[in-house]
Amino acid sequence: MAAESAESRENLIKLVTRLVLEELAKGPGIPLGVSNRHIHLDRGDMDALFGKGCELTHKKDLGQPGQYASEETVTIKGPKGQIGKVRVLGPLRPETQVEISLSDGFTLGLGPPVRESGKIAGTPGIEIIGPRGSVIKDGSVIAALRHIHMSDKEAAVYGFKDKEIVDVEVGSPERSAVLHNVLLRVSDKYALEMHIDTDEANAVGAKNGDLVRIVGRARQ
Repeated sequence: MAAESAESRENLIKLVTRLVLEELAKGPGIPLGVSNRHIHLDRGDMDALFGKGCELTHKKDLGQPGQYASEETVTIKGPKGQIGKVRVLGPLRPETQVEISLSDGFTLGLGPPVRESGKIAGTPGIEIIGPRGSVIKDGSVIAALRHIHMSDKEAAVYGFKDKEIVDVEVGSPERSAVLHNVLLRVSDKYALEMHIDTDEANAVGAKNGDLVRIVGRARQ
């Protein structure tokens, strides 16, 4: 009887999961944001690069509430090369973080690990050059793990939870693919949006504003 009960629960979980995913597939989809290389600065590095007490200049809002692209840019320099005009995103953060693609890593001569934002311990160092000075960071460079921002209410409707891993169909009809290992980030501070980097977008023919759909979830 216990074995039959466990099997029944397993079948029920599969049925609920299938129904949830079918419901998501009927919806309008999740907006896609393609992230080019960029940098988040802390207060100390902002002062060193742009001048003591300098503030970021708002250029345009981003998809997440309160986040924006600034007018300010920096140059990042690795062991083999450098990349200029790297956009600073606001507001300032507690720690400086440089987000690049794996292709950018080849240009710079370093190998960024694929990490969730904020997980910068043990990552490669880099020199950041601004108009008023430069800083050398021991570890701050990642290739961002693809992820979906989702509000608490949206997660509750579809039965998802923070840090869950899902599969997402994304891309143009000619080059579409299912991306696995997509992290869900759930918070009442978030707006519904998926983020991938330029390498991933180019591989599947995707662009800003495309609508993507969750088509599977990792077994828990």
